[in-house]
Amino acid sequence: MNPTLIRQASVMLSNILDFNSPADAKLSEFFRNHRELGTKERAFVAESVYGVLRRLRFLSTVTANDENDPDDARKLILAWMLRIQGMSIQKMEPILNEQQLEWAKAIKAKSTENLPLAVQADVRDWLWDKLVAQYGEEQALTIARSMHEPATLDLRVNTIKATRDEVLAQFAAEAATGEDNVSKTPYSPIGLRMPQRLNIGRHALFTEGKIEVQDEGSQLLAYLVAAKRGMMVADFCAGAGGKTLAIGALMRNTGRLYAFDVSEKRLNNLGQRLKRSGLSNLHAQLIASENDQKLKRLNGKFERVLVDAPCTGLGTLRRNPDLKWRQTPEDLAELNIKQASILARAAKLVKTGGRLIYSTCSLLGDENEQIAEQFLASHPDFKLLNAAEILSQQQIELDTGTYLKLLPHLHKTDGFFAAVFEKNAV
Repeated sequence: MNPTLIRQASVMLSNILDFNSPADAKLSEFFRNHRELGTKERAFVAESVYGVLRRLRFLSTVTANDENDPDDARKLILAWMLRIQGMSIQKMEPILNEQQLEWAKAIKAKSTENLPLAVQADVRDWLWDKLVAQYGEEQALTIARSMHEPATLDLRVNTIKATRDEVLAQFAAEAATGEDNVSKTPYSPIGLRMPQRLNIGRHALFTEGKIEVQDEGSQLLAYLVAAKRGMMVADFCAGAGGKTLAIGALMRNTGRLYAFDVSEKRLNNLGQRLKRSGLSNLHAQLIASENDQKLKRLNGKFERVLVDAPCTGLGTLRRNPDLKWRQTPEDLAELNIKQASILARAAKLVKTGGRLIYSTCSLLGDENEQIAEQFLASHPDFKLLNAAEILSQQQIELDTGTYLKLLPHLHKTDGFFAAVFEKNAV
């Protein structure tokens, strides 16, 4: 560690604190423009920036005083190192100038007794109020604090090309990874978990298409779709296709699998992943909106339709901590309208006896139960199925009730919600 590295991390953080675009995109651009940085230097910049974003409200409190801007990036980086990482002023003193040393002493001495719960949770007041109303104060604080830790690296084994035991054995044989660092995910039968994020993109298992990076919660969603061989299945908001590819593998490359999305860029990314996957039953289709006329000919054709809806992403704060500062109540209200509209249009694609699966990576009832209940009220031809029973039929014993509800502190996954509806069951 040196003064230059702290300065670079501070510049990067200052850029991100505008919250006008995703932090991961800005960080990637920064590293492209600073190729001289080594692996350890990049790790420090990324960890300190994300560390501050996870604890921004708390750190703003310990750096604030009457004369200085509470969100001064240099002070926030110092506060992260001192108050979160537990570094001593004595150890840091050789790399601090006189002003920074003065800041460090004030930060270290700042009392944090009796902080408001929203500050302890490190979320904005509006989000704290939502969480408390839904979960109660104690569980809301537990959920919020579980998001302060970085996520593990979860991998999905592509069963078209390998088994989980084969992949696990190969990792175990590699000294760089080590047998103790890779374990089976507790719920997904095709998942592996690493405690630390490695550059898996260059690993032979990845380039050969035997593994994909995918949170265990997303893997479980593919099982909840419960697509069988030979079915006609649609992923209505496919994005870059992580769930689409998982569903295709579970279909054993049979039937027809459609991936719809409004973003050409995301579908192009899916195309690259598709080449690695070995799947040949997937058809990507760009649509202008959920009401694109080209969807009309497909009405009533599908046995399974997945709607992984656009959402606040507040279940992914371990990976994307900037979302809790970028999202607003107005964003949530706009998303609720979009979610209801997309779900209603996707329902028209489902054939009699088929299923519609609605999911988000959100913790909020506004985007989850509320949308599901509104859909059922306006679509009497659909009924709600029990998610736990569907998973149990596939030997996955995970019972969160009629809805699938995953929480980081309970399930070690991102926060996920899913509801399964069946049309005129026969």
